[in-house]
This record gives sequence, C-alpha cells and structure tokens, in this order.
Amino acid sequence: MNLKQKRRRQASLLGAAAVIAATALLAGCGGAAQTNSKDKGSDQPSSAAESPAPSPTEQAKPASPSPTAAPEASASTAPAISEPAKPLYKMSSVYRFSPIEEGTEKKVVLLTFDDGPKDEAVLTSMLDTLDKHKAKAIFFVNGYRVKQNPELLKLIHERGQTIGNHSWDHIDLKKENEEKIEQQIGDVQKDVEAIVGEPPRFFRPPYGSGGDKVKEIAKNHGLLFMTWSNGSLDWEQKSPGKPDEVIANVLDQLHPGANILMHELGWTAEALDGLLTKLEEKGYGFIDPSTIELP
Repeated sequence: MNLKQKRRRQASLLGAAAVIAATALLAGCGGAAQTNSKDKGSDQPSSAAESPAPSPTEQAKPASPSPTAAPEASASTAPAISEPAKPLYKMSSVYRFSPIEEGTEKKVVLLTFDDGPKDEAVLTSMLDTLDKHKAKAIFFVNGYRVKQNPELLKLIHERGQTIGNHSWDHIDLKKENEEKIEQQIGDVQKDVEAIVGEPPRFFRPPYGSGGDKVKEIAKNHGLLFMTWSNGSLDWEQKSPGKPDEVIANVLDQLHPGANILMHELGWTAEALDGLLTKLEEKGYGFIDPSTIELP
C-alpha cells in the first residue's frame, strides 16, 4: 500500500471514530436530560411504578377534604359540655335553705323578685346592682307580662339570672280548679322556654297561696314550689316609696338561709345596693339558684 492509500485509510478510520464519539455524547446528554426532568418534576403524571412508595408518616395522613366537605370535629376542637352545678342547698318545709353537706356556708340568703318583667329602667338597675355584688337571684315572672315584654325576659336570662314561674295572671290559684291551675302554670313554662330556650325550675304562687293541688301540678312540671321566709314588705308602699324601710324590714327578719321576697319596684331597686352591702357586712353571702336541690 503506497503512502497515499495509507492516508485515505487513516482519514476513514478517524471519521468513523468521530461518528461513534458523537453518538455516545448525544446518548449521554439524553440520559442526563431525563434525569434532570425527573429531578425537577414533570407536567405529565408518572406511572405507579415510577412513583416512590409513601413514607409511614405520609401513609398516616388523612386525605385532604374537598372545599365543600364539612370539617370533622376533633377532640381538641369539640365544645366542652358543661355539667350542671352540684346541689349545695336544700329547702325546708318553711322555705328556708340549709347546706346539704357539712362545710358548705350556712350564712347565706336567697334573693327573689316577683311580678315582672315590666320596667326596663328598674330591672336594669337591679341587674347592675346584682352584678356589682356578684349576686344571683330568681326573678319570678307573670305570663301576661312576659307576653308584653319578651325582650326584658331575655335581658334577665342574658345577664345570668334565674327565671321563675309566678303564674300567668297573678290570681289566687288556691281558689281555682285543676284545669285552670294547669293552664296558669303550664303556659308560663311553655312561653318562657320558647323565648330563652329553657323552662323555669322554680314556682312561687301569687300571694303565697297554694295548696296540695297547686303543689302537685308544679311538681309535675319539675318545679320547686316555694313561698318565702323573709318579706321585705316593699309591696305595701306607694310611689315614690321608702328604700330605707325595705332595708329595715329585711334586716329585722334576717336569718341564715332566708328566702327574701322582693318585687320589681322602683324603691326596691333604690334600696338594693344598700341592702346587699349591709348583708355582706353582717357576713352573709348569696345563694346561686343553680345550687338549689330540685325535685
């Protein structure tokens, strides 16, 4: 083979080697491109075989709810259910209160107000004074007044005070038949529950006049029947009234466990702050009606 033929052969071999090298280089770039594509993610879904298995933590995660799905309640977010207060006081046959267990404060009184709700200014004054002294009371309401002033009934409830049943028309129930008594008590129960969401649990007959029929019907409605053991005599006064006399009448009859009868009257509202202050000075506290034992 002459020199010219040798050079042609060498050129041919070099060309073939260049083609092989270029092909290899292109193949390597393509593989790198695939690897980069997998690293960065792809717009196209990968097959199940290509997807890595979820970790135990990921497997434990619940599926995300759709935008319209209602969130599930959890133990940490569910509202706490409040249990009723434990009874601390029981009522005697003469409507006085005493502790159920040893160690409970004996020097206490129950505050009650009859014949409302009728006057927003008077009622608000009473509620403000009760709040000032951190005191609770029972407001014994008449059905016809509830019908006239449902917003005042709501006010009593919203301010954290207790609503009691004082019959519909404020009549002497002892003189009525069973059907009439049932209507006078039952209608108040239904109307109060419709307005504030719960029926009364305490009943006081107008004029303190009851009897076995009234007591039985009240008990059938789950009501604790009571009159009082300490009368303020505020109902005997005429406007403008004498607040000092209201205070004096209560203090004259004061005893541990007293069930104090008052009314939604202007002079009683004026007397209330002074009365509660004097009771506190004498070492008395105020019974929360929610701690009274019910039938």
